[in-house]
Amino acid sequence: MGKKYNAAATKVEDRPYPLREALGLVKETHYAKFDESVDLAVRLGVDPKHSDQMVRGSVVLPHGTGKKVRILVFAKGEKEKEAVQAGADYVGLEELIEKINKGWMEFDTVVATPDLMGTVGKLGKVLGPRGLMPNPKTGTVTFDLTRAVKEIRQGKVEYRVEKAGIVHVSIGKVSFSPEQLAENANVVVDSIIKGKPASAKGKYIKSIIVSSTMGPGIPIDTASLQEGAAA
Repeated sequence: MGKKYNAAATKVEDRPYPLREALGLVKETHYAKFDESVDLAVRLGVDPKHSDQMVRGSVVLPHGTGKKVRILVFAKGEKEKEAVQAGADYVGLEELIEKINKGWMEFDTVVATPDLMGTVGKLGKVLGPRGLMPNPKTGTVTFDLTRAVKEIRQGKVEYRVEKAGIVHVSIGKVSFSPEQLAENANVVVDSIIKGKPASAKGKYIKSIIVSSTMGPGIPIDTASLQEGAAA
């Protein structure tokens, strides 16, 4: 780690922080010249190897993500026109699939109409590992393309538990106020809590760490955050 990181890390005490205090510290410890993202890492008491313990979902952040998202929509006919009118960046089918198979990946999220998933599914090995495969559970497989694109533009984020049992979600930028970041964080945690699998036993939310892109991780008092999320 570099000198700037180490200097920032010395400001973090060895204790869990109340949510807003942690977010204020994130703003204090960031040191990059660009507007860093603020990310939550939520460790869950689940085993993603079991399909009935897979945690995934999506939520619209009240204050957005602060990022410009490039939206790709797989659609044909009238639905293609709808996606274009809704403001999607890339719309089509065969030509987009061909470009992606050749290595083109200049998009951040993918939406598809249900009738095309048989064709889009051929990209599973390419989009799946990157978390970009459209899925009904996250609202990205739908005929309501206007709503899907609008929600993404408003700050919709998707999350999925990784093999290690951790969910990573961006909740904004360091330029956001602590209050904005806290409201976004509470919405995310509330969604994760509601998505608790029935088969998950023991403590569900094990730990939560918040950090900026380049900054040190700051542990959050999970009990206080869950109370805020449930309020």
